[in-house]
Amino acid sequence: MFPLPRRLAAIVLAVLIPLAGSSPAAASSFAWTASWTASPQRPSASFAPNWSEQGFANQTIRQVVRAGAGGELTRVRLSNAYGSTPLKVAGATVARTASGAAIRRESLRHLTAKGARAFTIAPGRELATDAVPLRLAALESVTVTLYLMATTGPATFHAQALATSYRAAGDHRSDAGATAFTQTSQSWYYLSGVDVAGGPSRRDGVVAFGDSITDGAGSSADANNRYPDQLAERLAAAGRPRAVLNQGIAGNRMTVDSAWFGDKAVDRFRRDVLGQPNVGTVIIQLGINDIGISEVAAAPPFPILAPYPDVSAEQVVAGHRELIRAARAKGLRVIGATLTPIKGSAYHTGRSEAKRDAINAWIRTSGAYDAVVDLDRALASPDDPDRLAPAYDSGDHLHPSDAGYQAMAAAVDLADLR
Repeated sequence: MFPLPRRLAAIVLAVLIPLAGSSPAAASSFAWTASWTASPQRPSASFAPNWSEQGFANQTIRQVVRAGAGGELTRVRLSNAYGSTPLKVAGATVARTASGAAIRRESLRHLTAKGARAFTIAPGRELATDAVPLRLAALESVTVTLYLMATTGPATFHAQALATSYRAAGDHRSDAGATAFTQTSQSWYYLSGVDVAGGPSRRDGVVAFGDSITDGAGSSADANNRYPDQLAERLAAAGRPRAVLNQGIAGNRMTVDSAWFGDKAVDRFRRDVLGQPNVGTVIIQLGINDIGISEVAAAPPFPILAPYPDVSAEQVVAGHRELIRAARAKGLRVIGATLTPIKGSAYHTGRSEAKRDAINAWIRTSGAYDAVVDLDRALASPDDPDRLAPAYDSGDHLHPSDAGYQAMAAAVDLADLR
């Protein structure tokens, strides 16, 4: 089939969008691609102040994210995964970002669910809005605004966004300017995905699945310098733009659930990776918290990371094998990432280093993965391979700097991505 000219395509979409809003069958006929994602977490105090435990009442939240894949149509996914009561959304909009909390007025679209501007999300559920005709380009910033009139109770959120979210009193979902948005946070609330359709329909999305080193801890806020962001930029520069979906959670462990740092990876993998539309590859970077927290449980402030069992290298490897099996069953290409250097950090002891070496040796040599990205060697100091190179160290000897995340993205062989 020949592609439609852009003007004719716009006319066709203008006819189809109203149908999609009133018919679930019509809406599901679009070939959706996940363009941006964040992994939902339980409400918690986390390491920085946030609004998750208090929730919202007669307030508007405005959140800015960067699209990975482009398309002619847009929809938004909202999560009430950890809510104890129904989430009532009085209204929501999506628009191209201008700067900060300001949007480009001409691009404003009101979001609906089954044709209604007000909708409810049951506890434990996620909702995808109807399609709207908003064209997004790869690596373009998009702003999602939610008006929450009724009291929400504690909010499902993503703790370490490393991006500024904005809050205003009252209903400001349609504001083009930023004046009303006087409060800020460094977390995302309820927002779990932005999807696009009407662009190239290929199963080539990449999920980066991991902990804080995937989530981007230590990188500059509002700069999109996390390693998945920089990998997306590499792909775009190579003429192969596609989504690189960040499904990292700071503190996350392969084998242990945490009220602060997410369900264990082997449990959340189905939702956060296998549940994403048009994904072809997953890069798995996990295990450093399992072995590191085992060593520091008694030292402040680490008791907040409870529970903290002694996790063996063999248990971490078993978790990797479980994720590989689940991904292959869904036809995904699976890439293993070695655990990065930790010497000088609170995680480092002789025992944790021995576990890290054993896990990395298995990732490199077992043949269990379709490919390996050796982040350990990419970030290691030439003078001490157990330590981050100074230029790649954010300062805590555990999390990379912006330059370190760039080196991680550069270590991925683009030919290994489906």
